[in-house]
Amino acid sequence: MPIPTLPALTVTKTVPRTLDVLVVGLGDTGPATVPDVLARAFTKSFGRSVEEMARSLGSAGTEGNVLTLPAVGGGPRIVVVGVGGGETTPEDLRRAAGAGVRHAAGLAGEARLSVAVALGTSEPEELQAVAEGALIATYRYSPISGREAPTGGVDTVAVVHEATGRGAAGDTATTAPVIARAVATAREWVNIPPNLLYPESFAEEVRLLVKDSRLSFEVLDEAALRKGGYGGLLAVGGGSARPPRLVRLCYRPRGARVHLALVGKGITFDTGGLNLKPGDGMYTMKCDMAGAAAVLAATHAIAQLGLQVNVTAYGALAENMPSDSAYRPSDVLTLYGGKTVENGNCDAEGRLVMADALARANEDQPDLVVDVATLTGACMVALGDRTAGLMATDDHTADRLLDAAEAAGEDFWQLPIPRETRAKLDSKVADLRSTGSDRYGGALLAAAFLREFVTEGTSWAHLDIAGPAFYDGKPYGYVGPGGTGVGVRTLVALARSLAG
Repeated sequence: MPIPTLPALTVTKTVPRTLDVLVVGLGDTGPATVPDVLARAFTKSFGRSVEEMARSLGSAGTEGNVLTLPAVGGGPRIVVVGVGGGETTPEDLRRAAGAGVRHAAGLAGEARLSVAVALGTSEPEELQAVAEGALIATYRYSPISGREAPTGGVDTVAVVHEATGRGAAGDTATTAPVIARAVATAREWVNIPPNLLYPESFAEEVRLLVKDSRLSFEVLDEAALRKGGYGGLLAVGGGSARPPRLVRLCYRPRGARVHLALVGKGITFDTGGLNLKPGDGMYTMKCDMAGAAAVLAATHAIAQLGLQVNVTAYGALAENMPSDSAYRPSDVLTLYGGKTVENGNCDAEGRLVMADALARANEDQPDLVVDVATLTGACMVALGDRTAGLMATDDHTADRLLDAAEAAGEDFWQLPIPRETRAKLDSKVADLRSTGSDRYGGALLAAAFLREFVTEGTSWAHLDIAGPAFYDGKPYGYVGPGGTGVGVRTLVALARSLAG
């Protein structure tokens, strides 16, 4: 599958002369963020300001509210997007830009549009957020069809700003497209149907993505996994005709002093194995590789941005299917490094493939390990479908991840790993059991299991993205239906903070 392409981005202090749609913001109170020249022309033509007309047509400036106003003469159509009230955060602006550009794209028909976004931004963080939201919102998964694909859409995006610093515009023009493409790539991988994206083809997608980058690429096939003793990947993938893979990316910039290891769960389709899921619960399970998608796409972005941090990334890829060769509840598996696990439930497969990859990552001697996985329904029960869970070895590590998530505009909430949780993993026939003795605290128990495969003394954080990884509701902000790419921006922000 081709890597998604996004519109070209320009960052400017003036509205482009050639323009089809201008997106402006409107809060609960106060004027719309219309550049002066267009504001005067609009008022002269219609006898009222953009704000007055928007409010007369029902806009209250609430978050996500969008409407289209008429063009002035041969000028651009104006899209007014609500930014809400109170103090506006960069994430508010990111969502507003996304909602406005997504609405503008809906006006295209068969045309290719040039769109500008003017939300009154002046700070570098605001400028970056607007550019990211505008670009990310243009991503669409192209359906597989015998009919000709629609030709309309957004060709170019210009972000109009009021920043005074000379470097802010240039930095945004460089970094925002890289981050937006990484998010779109993760979304694309999640959205590809599972008969087309399976362990081998996913590994090939990653190879094609990084082939001209500063990343080294390695993939272990089933023979290499067997030779290396990766019992978790082999067991989970053993029921499928499509064997598992372990993808490893390495980024080693000159002068980097900190080593970050990233591990992503890549279950390309999860039936639950012999503990078969209900049919309704299986339909969206092509998204069970969203953790690997986020980790691998983010690592590529980190390398493109040239951040001064060593990164080793692992994608643990398998398809969990029921068959006569599938692993069973009560099987004892020997994972990478020799630790044995009694399998409690074949639908708790993600932690097994992650354990293999985490154990392998120990050998890289990283300073910080972060794993990302659509791991537990229990995390969704606790935090809903827009907030991801965060568990860590210590509060300092958790705070580092939470700071990165805040900078990136992604929602994470720290959960504990209570000391009594580990006892629930005791086994009579192996070193530990993969599932607990009761149904309580499932997300915490899964994290406790993964922690057993991280070298003691190594800082580690676990991101459970089961809720926000896939969205099937009405679009909002820069988020449309399907894969969301959650985690990509946080991992890039984390790498930036580690680079100093």
